[in-house]
Amino acid sequence: FTENNGMAFGMQLAGSWGKLALSVFRLVAIAGIGVLLYLIIKNNRKTGLILSMSLIFAGAIGNIIDSAFYGLVFTQSTFHSAAQLVPFGHGYAGFLHGKVVDMLYFPLINISRADAPAWLPGFLFGPENHFIFFRPIFNLADASITVGVFWLLLFHRKELKV
Repeated sequence: FTENNGMAFGMQLAGSWGKLALSVFRLVAIAGIGVLLYLIIKNNRKTGLILSMSLIFAGAIGNIIDSAFYGLVFTQSTFHSAAQLVPFGHGYAGFLHGKVVDMLYFPLINISRADAPAWLPGFLFGPENHFIFFRPIFNLADASITVGVFWLLLFHRKELKV
């Protein structure tokens, strides 16, 4: 697993205030998505639209819960040791300042330069002389958000126009 300080692909805002700003943005986004989901349900919109928005909503809630509480109940992880569970409030970070744990990794293609076809350009191979397609490490909440967004864009784009 890896601990993600910020957003998708490890992007982050600088410092403690940046982390707090990101957490507040997440809370506002969750509130907005929640209101939108309520209105969609109230107006008897299509089930697929409701489900796709629910996936996005659930994933966003999962990530904010992770960020809000993980730092309160775990010690800091290092390269050599995993985080340890500690009593509530004795962790490495305060409320809304924790990291999000990412643990899923599915490299779809992982091929060494020696085994690769000659026509593949050399810049694809990193310093370790491997080409790895799909390097992101993510969690179930990220997957939920991603599936919900793709579902929304593929099947319910017309319904988003209000």
